[in-house]
Amino acid sequence: MIDERTLTILTESAKYDVSCSSSGSDRRNEGGIGNGYASGCCHSFTPDGRCISLLKILLSNDCIYNCKYCLNRRDNDLPRATATADDICGLVMDFYKRNYIEGLFLSSAVHISPNHTMEQLCLVVKKLREEYGFHGYIHVKGIPRADMEIVNRTALFADRMSFNIELPSESSLKLLAPQKDKESLLLPMAKLQREKAVFRAEKRKGHFLPAGQTTQMIVGASPEKDGSILRLSQGLYRKNGLKRVYYSSYVPVLHDALLPEVAGGALREHRLYQADWLLRFYGFDAEELLPPDEDLSLEFDPKCAWALSHMEHFPVEVNRAPLEMLLRVPGIGARSAQRICAARRYTRLTFEHLKKMRVVLKRAKHFITASGKFYGAAENAIRGLLSAQEAHANATQLDLFSMNETALSALTGEL
Repeated sequence: MIDERTLTILTESAKYDVSCSSSGSDRRNEGGIGNGYASGCCHSFTPDGRCISLLKILLSNDCIYNCKYCLNRRDNDLPRATATADDICGLVMDFYKRNYIEGLFLSSAVHISPNHTMEQLCLVVKKLREEYGFHGYIHVKGIPRADMEIVNRTALFADRMSFNIELPSESSLKLLAPQKDKESLLLPMAKLQREKAVFRAEKRKGHFLPAGQTTQMIVGASPEKDGSILRLSQGLYRKNGLKRVYYSSYVPVLHDALLPEVAGGALREHRLYQADWLLRFYGFDAEELLPPDEDLSLEFDPKCAWALSHMEHFPVEVNRAPLEMLLRVPGIGARSAQRICAARRYTRLTFEHLKKMRVVLKRAKHFITASGKFYGAAENAIRGLLSAQEAHANATQLDLFSMNETALSALTGEL
């Protein structure tokens, strides 16, 4: 059984990896314990949005690599620990039976060698599936430079894998993570994608990464601009079929002459997630949002910034505009756009209809007409109004456990 000191070290060392969403698996319970299918994984979230429903742990934090930004880098003086496969398996089963967790996020520093570490990760998930009968969600972190035969074998037991890119360019990797390169991170993703396609085409029995792949990029540790980061993400979605790219704002946990002294900033991370959403669900291209050598606006969200830069397309009439254009209107989300398209087949929509559909009219009214009526401001005033709304919305982030009475009253509608 794993001791308390080892558990503390390995869970504390894992907290900076944010690419651990548990959605998307279709692994069903086949007579064992747990279920990773559909709602089999329940989510809880911390105030900053991190998922805490999974046991998030490293197999080892004793690393042979010396990535400048990493807490576990070789030359950092900190307590080291390494667990065995049986330690992790016993912990997962014990926590699951106590209803502490619904799944496992398993990562590791590169201990002894890439192949040794990947073998141990594979052994953990193989034991959980075959010896312990665990059918819950498992996400495994891939180890760069590990043999693809071991990686493919691990993919037969895991629901999801992630090879974290960490830094957006080859030059930054050479500077800050000299043991890694772009090929060692991107090539395994492409090979896993091809192997998954073959697995499906041949209709083999079992599973092969049913929840796909993700990756993570650190924002602010290196000089790349948001435009180049989004182009890289777009390429990963389109070429490698990734389910999700996670953005982690740089946290200066170590001092180094090659690293910034200040954090990357939560608002920049938030804007990247908003832009990423536009790439995946709203039909935008990275090239439309901003040039490669620019950062996203901190004043406006990316969709609003795009609309303000392309006022020649607005206002649009909600009763006639195609779905693709409705999705580009600030304040109209994907669900609202679908509802508009469905409802206008039966009636001519007005602003009252849009209000009932929960369209955010304080934004959308400046970019639309409904049955020919326009309630927005003059074009030269829109930017100021939206900027004031954005500033007000970002003024305070409420914490559920430290609310004052005024804030609580506002939420419950008593003011």
